[in-house]
Amino acid sequence: MKSRREPSGRGLPVLDERARGTRFLAQRVHAVLNAPESTGIGCWTLNPYVGCEFGCTYCYARFAHRYVLERARDDGRLSKEEFSRLRGPRGWEGFERHILVKPRETVIQALDRDLPRVLHRARSGDGETLLIGSATDPYQPAERRFEVTRAILERLLRERGLTISLITKSSLVCRDAELLAALGERHLVLVNISLISTDGKLIKLLKARSPAPHVRLRTLRRLSERGVHAGLLVAPILPGLTDSVENLRLVLEAAKAHGARFAHPSPLRLYPAVRPLLLPLIEKRFPSLAARYRDAYTGMGRAPKEYHLALTRRFERVARVVGIPVESERRAAAGVERQLNLWPEQRP
Repeated sequence: MKSRREPSGRGLPVLDERARGTRFLAQRVHAVLNAPESTGIGCWTLNPYVGCEFGCTYCYARFAHRYVLERARDDGRLSKEEFSRLRGPRGWEGFERHILVKPRETVIQALDRDLPRVLHRARSGDGETLLIGSATDPYQPAERRFEVTRAILERLLRERGLTISLITKSSLVCRDAELLAALGERHLVLVNISLISTDGKLIKLLKARSPAPHVRLRTLRRLSERGVHAGLLVAPILPGLTDSVENLRLVLEAAKAHGARFAHPSPLRLYPAVRPLLLPLIEKRFPSLAARYRDAYTGMGRAPKEYHLALTRRFERVARVVGIPVESERRAAAGVERQLNLWPEQRP
């Protein structure tokens, strides 16, 4: 499908539109790899898309969509009116309805230019991990149409010696199972299936358009059966909702039964871009937690340090009982289990 521009002659080229209202627009790309020094998470990151149709209420990556649109507005590619329309009437709808696509050819050209630096650092043991999908789902519905993620994996197949970590909720990743298994012979490849609970009602409440728990678990099994090193990412863990021993046990047991090789946790990050979506939902459905969320998540919206440490320790303890290895963001120090008791479990 040929791209077109808005009637004004400005704007991002429209690649495709769907009857349900999702639009796909081409993003101008100069570089696709983000260095560890800029990500703040200790690894290289690569995101094939900006925005995500799954539209999870708690997704911290909503800020990235606004940032890209602001740059397009500031350099004259978007008018103020088009910027406002792409953002949506309440400022957040665009993240899940106006998906920015990085063109395959441009992405590969950027990788050809920048991968040697990553490989050099890999050989020196510094910054060798490449995370695909830190701010988007690389296998969201757009990937079925544009195949940017697959093109990236095919390009990486020409190299060796990296740690490649990929995060997704989508069963579409099974399309590339053979490719991922082949990559695993040249790199350390970790496919993280994201799931925070086996409670389908809670999942639907928090992210109505993302795959159901049983679909993600089935995806985990299919990948494992086809030789892919796949595991579980329990993120974000929501205080008072999904951080109980019982919830963690159920989701870890389900993952292990479906072939997960590892699991690791990450607490909620309640960034400013997320607060207008998640806090009203908490206030409406879980009112006893609302004040605690507002008081605990201040500033940049990271979980309180003591809670983070206590949660990590709880997760590791439950994982040991279940018998699944843990790859943790941070090894917990001696526990502050009482921090977890500040968040009594709630039911939807």
